[in-house]
Amino acid sequence: MTNFKHLLLAAALAAPGAFVATTATAQVAGIAVADPEAAVANSKAWAAARGQIQTTYKAQIDQANTRRQAITSELQPLVAAYQKAAAAPGATEASLRTQAQAIQTREQSANAELQRLTAPASRAQAYALEQISAKLPDAVNAAVRAKNVSLLLRPNAALFAQPTTDITSAITAELDRVVPTVGITPPANWQPGQQGEAAAATPAAAPAATRAPTGR
Repeated sequence: MTNFKHLLLAAALAAPGAFVATTATAQVAGIAVADPEAAVANSKAWAAARGQIQTTYKAQIDQANTRRQAITSELQPLVAAYQKAAAAPGATEASLRTQAQAIQTREQSANAELQRLTAPASRAQAYALEQISAKLPDAVNAAVRAKNVSLLLRPNAALFAQPTTDITSAITAELDRVVPTVGITPPANWQPGQQGEAAAATPAAAPAATRAPTGR
């Protein structure tokens, strides 16, 4: 889903200190890499939530898939006609504008319809992911301490990294420990990002000397 990475990034930014060793006595063992999105995607809580969502919202998902196929079949002749007109001698942007606008309008209408059909499942997914990603800083912090890592990077930030320096699986193991399950039914007034925004606001409002430890 498109918001997946944003949810995880929001959780990581809520506690930036989670990406370095935070205790004065931590051993400096070097640099490691980790993919937080993969850590969450591989977690047991997400696997269970995904299965529950597919079961709970099966009717809506099946309906959306059926409509998607029908819309694709409907658009194909319009696109084919546009391509044929565009290849004809003397074709111009002005002469093709009506056909292009018709296709664009139908695509926009179709996307809106599909979004309405999948909205309940998408909302459940966002709620489940937000619960897991809320624990991501703690999981990263625990993995960093356990591996005695002094600096943790994303894989795409490193020019080269040995496979043994990747602690993504260790973060997933911590997530499985701290958040073994999550719910898929958000409260009526829940909006995506609320939990992350609240977490991000807390450190900013508290003096550094009095902030609660990230490993709580």
